[in-house]
Amino acid sequence: MKRKSLYRVTFTSQERIYEVYARHVEQRDLFGFIVIEDLVFGETSSVVVDPGQERLKNEFSGVKRTYIPMHTVLRIDEVDKEGVSKITQLSKEGNVSQFPAPIYTKTPEKLS
Repeated sequence: MKRKSLYRVTFTSQERIYEVYARHVEQRDLFGFIVIEDLVFGETSSVVVDPGQERLKNEFSGVKRTYIPMHTVLRIDEVDKEGVSKITQLSKEGNVSQFPAPIYTKTPEKLS
């Protein structure tokens, strides 16, 4: 029996670092974007509720697929089991920085 792949995708958006889990990740349709489908959020008991994960569930509720700009993706890992999805504030003093945008520019014309 083939095991379903599970991916941890880490990307930046609006000065925050998102870490989400998804069953399907690929590049297609729109040039310069990564497609993330089938987002996975862990089941929580009624006693313990993680506010960060609840915020992510609310933000992505009803989303069939999301397109993430390629230059905001920090890493994509194929993992064995799901961890906790989270949003963290991008620290100015930290060692994570967003790649300068735009990375896709007009091709320079050939010199004759």
